[in-house]
Amino acid sequence: MASDPTDTPRPSVSGLTHVRSDGTAHMVDVSGKAVTARRAAAAGRVLLSAAAVAALRDGVVPKGDALGVARVAGIQAVKRTPELIPLAHPVAVHAVEVDLDVVDDGVEIRAVVRTADRTGIEMEALTAVSVAALALVDMVKAVDKHARITDIRVTAKSGGRSGDWEETT
Repeated sequence: MASDPTDTPRPSVSGLTHVRSDGTAHMVDVSGKAVTARRAAAAGRVLLSAAAVAALRDGVVPKGDALGVARVAGIQAVKRTPELIPLAHPVAVHAVEVDLDVVDDGVEIRAVVRTADRTGIEMEALTAVSVAALALVDMVKAVDKHARITDIRVTAKSGGRSGDWEETT
């Protein structure tokens, strides 16, 4: 039996808002929600060999400015999030910060994304970190073929109905 296309997504028995009562996934209707200022932060790491860390610190990565390329890749990725994440809403991105810090075992990546919209921006922050990490791996693969992306997570959010929170370490 085909589902009724006018059946608006509502929480299923499991409480999932992106699932209709018949079990099919759909994008939630956020048109009735208020526009509020929202912020999300995410972080992750790229674990690297000592040689790759040294190349980054010395600015001698064969492909060039690995940290700069990764930063720009993360910023660009934010704007493409709804194309990559099937149920993510297109949101107006008002600010993106992507920072990469070389540490002894690799690179720490942090992203902060801001909007004034009807839904959260956590997926955009996660996408920024993920794509920045992928770009960094691409830039250093000639020096370190075993680079590893790890610990990608949302670290903070503010705005919206579910309230504010921040990761505690």
